[in-house]
Amino acid sequence: MAVLIDLQKSTVLRAAPRLMQILRVLARHKFLGALFGRGHWPPPKEVRETFEELGLVFLKFGQVLALRRDLLPAAYIDELELLHNQLPAMDSHVVRATLIVQLGAPFTELFSAFGETPLAAATIAQVHEATMPDGRHVAVKVQRPGLKAIISTDIAALTYLVGLGEKLFPRLRALDLPVVVRELANSLHRETDFGREARSIMLIRAALADVPDLWIPDVVAEYSGETVLTMEYSAGERVDSYAKLHPEAMPRVINTLVKLMLHSIFEEGLFHADPHPGNVFVLPDGRLSLLDFGNTGDLDEPMRESLTLLLEAVVKGDARAATEAYLEMAPANEKVNRAELLVDIKAVIYEIRRTNLADVSIGNAFESLLRAGSRNGVHNPGEFVLLTRAFVILESMIGQLAPSYNHMESFREEISRLTAQHFSLGRIKEKTTKLAREMERLINDAPGDTRRILRRIAEGNLGRLPGLEAVGRRFSRNLERLTSAIAFAALVIGGSMLLLTPMGGWHHILGETMIVGGIVGIIISRIRALRRDPDQH
Repeated sequence: MAVLIDLQKSTVLRAAPRLMQILRVLARHKFLGALFGRGHWPPPKEVRETFEELGLVFLKFGQVLALRRDLLPAAYIDELELLHNQLPAMDSHVVRATLIVQLGAPFTELFSAFGETPLAAATIAQVHEATMPDGRHVAVKVQRPGLKAIISTDIAALTYLVGLGEKLFPRLRALDLPVVVRELANSLHRETDFGREARSIMLIRAALADVPDLWIPDVVAEYSGETVLTMEYSAGERVDSYAKLHPEAMPRVINTLVKLMLHSIFEEGLFHADPHPGNVFVLPDGRLSLLDFGNTGDLDEPMRESLTLLLEAVVKGDARAATEAYLEMAPANEKVNRAELLVDIKAVIYEIRRTNLADVSIGNAFESLLRAGSRNGVHNPGEFVLLTRAFVILESMIGQLAPSYNHMESFREEISRLTAQHFSLGRIKEKTTKLAREMERLINDAPGDTRRILRRIAEGNLGRLPGLEAVGRRFSRNLERLTSAIAFAALVIGGSMLLLTPMGGWHHILGETMIVGGIVGIIISRIRALRRDPDQH
């Protein structure tokens, strides 16, 4: 009874009928018996069939679980990866009615030709080929009706079941299911927000405009809305079909795929999270065409910086630096067992370094990091899970397109180029300028925080100071940053003075070393500060 009181009554009431239906299905497939210790978990195939029977949200829940090799046994993961993403096509009358409502015009005025049979019919939407009155050839993506209500109810039911399950069966807490449900809710929100998808397409088109041999269809904004998205038509062939006819073209295709993936991740922070063969086409002129941006990842600058440091540490075999960079990406959690995490990451790096470069998988390496983190109390950030998924899908597709091709050489060359660009003089100058502004802000803020605390102490009001803990943390961070900044700035200034001396020789070498050390220290301190204190950027 206490469990029920803890949960929001409105959520329970809204989802009650659906909850009863879900519980009946789970009981029939013996899930509830397993939870109560009266039997074994259903076999992997039955688990998959249960998710399919429960519909859209549970299909997606299973697909999210399939990404989490750090949480479930391999047999269940392999089976959940088979979850289908196809549904019967919507009735043509439903499609036409949606288009008329969303686009605000009679159907006969909207299109001069419209293919009634969809090109694809998935769980969220289906796509139709069409021609606009001005002759433009387009692809029209139409969302299934009533999805938002279905998703809202099922997410509420799933949230309730997960919360109840964790309270009744504490052993479930090891699976971190509330985090998985939040990832699922965020993923479904992204996929059903066609306005967000349209913005993502425009941003990625602009970001990847200079990538050779790549074309991304543009959005037709006046023919798009909340549940309709119209784009230029991609008159190409699926990349896997193209590979069978043109195996000689695969090295160029793979190099383009690798370049666009790494460029979008490290330079733009916005990446395609579902790069499977059905979303990659080859045009008649040989260019690649990237489709379906309903599921994209968004990495902020601090996470991209940490990811760069992580990859660099893994390449160098520095487990301690890799652990620090990994933890910089994850939400703060005092329960993390850092010592054991370091041991596990050492093992991951050892396995990577003893493997031939051609056989290394970035996706598998990231999955190993996720498993190491989950074992030791890390709450893996959703965007890193999404990034891992994208690499796993991309590398799987590359293996399918050209099994004997050493794609890791393409990864290595592109990562080297991006790393060199990342630490270029121009980038260092930009970061140093930002740091100077931040130092000025810190110097201005720290005395104010100090005066506020001292005034409260003098008034005897310290215990009633609103947000005292937050102010204390901020003051502590400011002091730490200021101390580090002064130390590294002193290195730069001291090195500059040595360079100005006429003595030359080792004095100049020492001066250059001090300047480089100071600048690198400033940059690393800034990266860590941004990650710990995201409200500063």
